[in-house]
Amino acid sequence: MSDVGDGKMEMKQASKEVKESENVAEKYSVMTVSKNSDMNVGELSAAFTALPSHKSVKKQIQFANPEEKQEFSKYPTKAGRRSLSRSISQSSTDSYSSAASYTDSSDDETSPRDKTQLNSRGSSDFCVKNIKQAEFGRREIEIAEQDMSALISLRKRAQGEKPLAGAKIVGCTHITAQTAVLIETLVALGAECRWTACNIYSTQNEVAAALSETGVAVFAWKGESEDDFWWCIDRCVNKQGWQANMILDDGGDLTHWVYKKYPNMFKKIQGIVEESVTGVHRLYQLSKAGKLCVPAMNVNDSVTKQKFDNLYCCRESILDGLKRTTDVMFGGKQVVVCGYGEVGKGCCTALKALGAIVCITEIDPICALQACMDGFRVVKLNEVVRQVDVIITCTGNKNVVSREQMDRMKNGCILCNMGHSNTEIDVASLRTPELTWERVRSQVDHIIWPDGKRVVLLAEGRLLNLSCSTVPTFVLSITATTQALALIELYNAPEGRYKQDVYLLPKKMDEYVASLHLPTFDAHLTELSDEQAKYLGLNKNGPFKPNYYRY
Repeated sequence: MSDVGDGKMEMKQASKEVKESENVAEKYSVMTVSKNSDMNVGELSAAFTALPSHKSVKKQIQFANPEEKQEFSKYPTKAGRRSLSRSISQSSTDSYSSAASYTDSSDDETSPRDKTQLNSRGSSDFCVKNIKQAEFGRREIEIAEQDMSALISLRKRAQGEKPLAGAKIVGCTHITAQTAVLIETLVALGAECRWTACNIYSTQNEVAAALSETGVAVFAWKGESEDDFWWCIDRCVNKQGWQANMILDDGGDLTHWVYKKYPNMFKKIQGIVEESVTGVHRLYQLSKAGKLCVPAMNVNDSVTKQKFDNLYCCRESILDGLKRTTDVMFGGKQVVVCGYGEVGKGCCTALKALGAIVCITEIDPICALQACMDGFRVVKLNEVVRQVDVIITCTGNKNVVSREQMDRMKNGCILCNMGHSNTEIDVASLRTPELTWERVRSQVDHIIWPDGKRVVLLAEGRLLNLSCSTVPTFVLSITATTQALALIELYNAPEGRYKQDVYLLPKKMDEYVASLHLPTFDAHLTELSDEQAKYLGLNKNGPFKPNYYRY
């Protein structure tokens, strides 16, 4: 009997719930205005009124002290949230690192050259955007260290020996969290360092501040002018009572400046380490002309740099830079990549994977044949310039894209550079009265022709990935470890081992750099037996390939 009673009660309850749901549905259907409905505004208002409402209860927030209330007042009210969301969106396009919001949110537009700043040690021997950002920069560096275990391992192994004791290194590279790990490794190995940036857009201001706080003399900030750029290099090099004996360069600008302004410095400089295509090309030119005063190490053409930094790094970072700046979908887009070296190969692989229709321009028949075998069409830029959607340069050359070709591009064509130097696109020819420059977001300019056509220029033709996005930390660990070993080799080499010429990193060191990074993947190398080593004519411990081997 109780079961029957319970059943009746459940039925009544279910019936009640159905009726309530029908009432709610009826009210909701009243609110829904279809295309054929004649409901007027008054009826719609009445329908809304029929629904139960909940009055909001305002609660007064209690603050423990006036400082907390002042801090809370900094945040926007409900009315101001829309503008806040826009500023957050804008900062995401401004930054190329997770910490760049600290940099870009600064309201201080004063040039760092006009400021007097002191670090906690009382030193003013630096010039950065804001030394107070050092704490944020330190966090960025700590994050980078997590994925640079091989470089940290090298630091720990060699720290006791101090192989760079007495070295005074002047450096001109991108100043990022990853570079900071390299700089602090050099300091830990005994070197004194002074540093400046090789790119006016790639500096992480908070990282520059963090380095300056530790005593490294850094002269760099994001958004330098051309005049600032050379001023920073000069301040970095020219310090009374301090003479560099090693150069670490990226692009050759620092080496060029020393040759131009302070040639006598080369009497004490023991070597140059260069990591870019552009800088290496300049060194070979100096060597050919008999003007190279010291030994130089070509890190760019080391296997670990070519294959990992140039190929794998660009394969990932090209998409990051393009997506952050343009929000474009690349499926079906027609893209031309100028140059099919390691950088070009990485870019093409990534774009093809997204469904882009990729063509190549090349001067080298071997690279051109590689492109054909990889499924890319090899063309002349003039043949396709009218219909392509994106043009990417990565040749290391100058005027790869001319003004005449830009005049023929279609409306909305995206133009960018993945080479080190800003000479590949003839940007200077665009600074004429008949063309209008319109900044649409950080590092993105619309160049407007008189007929209304717009070409989208990214980073003013400078290196896209480091100007507009990030590069994988792990890959930079490989490059940084290679640079550190090259500096140690040149600095400690006995007199006469290296003459006034350009050298490649010894194969054994290339293999050592690679071996340091294998534990990250839990990779286990097979070892040669004595019989196998004898058969191949190799040392069991390497090197395993001759210098002429092409990986």
